[in-house]
Amino acid sequence: MQSHQLEKIVVSVGVGKMRQNNAQFDDKVLPELIKELSMIVGQRPAPRKVKKSIAAFKTREGDVVGVVVTLRGKRMEDFLSRLINVAMPRVRDFRGINLTNFDSRGNLTIGIKEHTVFPEIIPENSKVNFGLEITLVAGTKSKEEGLAYYRKLGLPLKKQ
Repeated sequence: MQSHQLEKIVVSVGVGKMRQNNAQFDDKVLPELIKELSMIVGQRPAPRKVKKSIAAFKTREGDVVGVVVTLRGKRMEDFLSRLINVAMPRVRDFRGINLTNFDSRGNLTIGIKEHTVFPEIIPENSKVNFGLEITLVAGTKSKEEGLAYYRKLGLPLKKQ
């Protein structure tokens, strides 16, 4: 009889490939990426840096490899509403969220290949192109509970 609710939404962008392909990544690409992601989520993202240099991955200690933002409360609800009602219908060939995107605790991870599906971004003015990963964390104990909760929320899930 317990009622579940969404704890947080984590939005992250990996920038490893962008860093390797662009010599002026830190000066031009990263600030633009942070600006556009903050327009989407309504909060400034935190850069994630490499803790240890690894030559095989072409990374040095202190390099930025991603940016992440954690949404809670009102911002989380607003973002979820825009994601369900505006962004997902604009995704090309969208047929619903695959059920394999759930983990064993009922959390849902959605990958979006283009950030331009959000209405805040004008594709003609966008200088960078990136995808983002959105993780919805609910206080559920199992995959089945999470599935039922997200169906009740109104997320467009694929049929089993």
